[in-house]
Amino acid sequence: MQAISLDAHGVAVLILTVVALFLFTRDRIPLESSSLTILIILIAGFQLFPYERGGEILLKPMDFFAGFGSEALVAICALMMVGKALETTGALQPLATVIGRAWSRSPILALLSTLIAGAILSAFMNNTPVVVLLMPILVGVSLRSKFPVSKVMMPMGLATIIGGMSTTIGTSTNLLVVGIAHDMGQHEFSLFEWVLPVTMVGGVAILFLWLVAPRLLPDRTPLMADTTPRIFSAQLHIKEGGFADGSTLSEVLAKADGQMRVDKIQRSESLFLAKLPQVKIQPGDRLFVKDSPENLKHYEQLLGATLYNISDVEHPVDDEFPLEASGQQLAEVVVTRGSPLHLRTLAAARFSGSYALMPLALHRARAPSSQVTGDLNTIRLRAGDVLLVQGTDEAIANLKDSGSMLVLDGTTSLPHTHRAKRALAIMALVVAAAAFGILPIAVSAVVGLGLMIATGCLNWREAVGALSIPVIMIIVASLALGRALMGTGTADYLAMNFVGMTSAMPTAMILSAFLLLMALLTNVVSNNAAAAIGTPIAIGIAQQLGVPAEPFILATLFGANMSFATPYGYQTNLLILSAGGYKFTDFLRVGIPLTIIMWVGFSLVLPFLYDL
Repeated sequence: MQAISLDAHGVAVLILTVVALFLFTRDRIPLESSSLTILIILIAGFQLFPYERGGEILLKPMDFFAGFGSEALVAICALMMVGKALETTGALQPLATVIGRAWSRSPILALLSTLIAGAILSAFMNNTPVVVLLMPILVGVSLRSKFPVSKVMMPMGLATIIGGMSTTIGTSTNLLVVGIAHDMGQHEFSLFEWVLPVTMVGGVAILFLWLVAPRLLPDRTPLMADTTPRIFSAQLHIKEGGFADGSTLSEVLAKADGQMRVDKIQRSESLFLAKLPQVKIQPGDRLFVKDSPENLKHYEQLLGATLYNISDVEHPVDDEFPLEASGQQLAEVVVTRGSPLHLRTLAAARFSGSYALMPLALHRARAPSSQVTGDLNTIRLRAGDVLLVQGTDEAIANLKDSGSMLVLDGTTSLPHTHRAKRALAIMALVVAAAAFGILPIAVSAVVGLGLMIATGCLNWREAVGALSIPVIMIIVASLALGRALMGTGTADYLAMNFVGMTSAMPTAMILSAFLLLMALLTNVVSNNAAAAIGTPIAIGIAQQLGVPAEPFILATLFGANMSFATPYGYQTNLLILSAGGYKFTDFLRVGIPLTIIMWVGFSLVLPFLYDL
């Protein structure tokens, strides 16, 4: 085994790799910002300090832009948009109907059918839209069948990750690994090449999720049950002789123990006063406030005012005309990556004005014990947070139809259009063309996208909305970092050291150890980052051992997809964390045994299939 040493560029790339892995774990830093930072450091560093050998530049800054035109990225973007067409046309509504009927008959068997359906769908679509599709359905059927949603949501989410492993197009991670391996001159994997090992190991895992996982999960109550009091916009008309007559605004607020929120003060039809603490309240002034009916009646008595419903100022609120929630509905909005609320405040997103909905409460996904009930407009929202909102049925429906946010209310009905069959047929053609080797998957997906748009299954606005900037940027940055690892010999150096540490083991055990290393890494950083960094190292290990690279490439792919043990390992985990009311420890209860099952299974199956 020839010794490999690192030069200055190799050391710098190794340090940058560690920095990248650290940045990718920081939730406060947008993923696209971390990716851009890594890309800038690479191109600037290799521009200022050229990587030369024998007077020839081996790595040019422009080499790191190749990821923007990589076949893997083209395929990933096209498939994201094609998958969006299945969602917008309601092509999967028949499946949802079948699942709903099954839950009404036998919840236990329905759970198994849901897991299998989720896994099969994820083999051909990205996991995230599958989970987004199934979550509202499961919330509704769980409430109707009295089957705890916490025992359904996590098994479903993890089943989609398992199903996504089975084909080339199942996840962006799969396409990324296959693309990198092809660029390095390795075997070109077909669409269904590793279905057999995933079916063998994944079948056992699905049985675990069906029979064992629900027993390991506690019966969590929904994060925000429909018991939160409705909030109403109302007016307090100040009467002469009451406490508020002649008091300053600060004195009025102090009388209400600082709990009353005044939106504006109106003195006449055209005069509104600034909400300054020293402003004196006069008889006839109107204070515009928002609160629960009980609190509003309390403020009315404290301040000596008359309470009116803002939508019916002719009748004071009393026993004959109470505040009623007719036409009002509560719903939970889950913040997802790429949604208009992700990493923004409600004020910055102009949520209330844009959607005619009133935010009531917030559940923080990363701090399950904290229920924020103060001024929600100034809180920066993160992926997995759940916002409880109130509005009319029409406003809730409009928010669902916009497709920009995930709405959970247990009553979601999927759209279904005459284009649904058309969209399914086009998707089938995309898969068939790639499966039979008629077209490369990137070409097949782009042609499918064109057909979706030409036949009206998708418009350009929906297509562009399906793209995820964080996914694109992390793929490009990871490909650039992988190219730097390969070009400077750092990947070979790491592979040689890994082989050196495990040299006393049989090849099958080295493969198993590398698979476990990737599984651990993917639960800490992005699975795409783990895959892009791990693939060249896996190929280097195989070359050092003098064995076929395919099983080590698949070990990278399977390991990078095993994001089971933490809610932050994969974005669908964050979604089910919120919807199921889970705690961090719930993922450990199910995720660790599931990871062990998958690790042991692949450690046995891969050496057997590849004669290691």
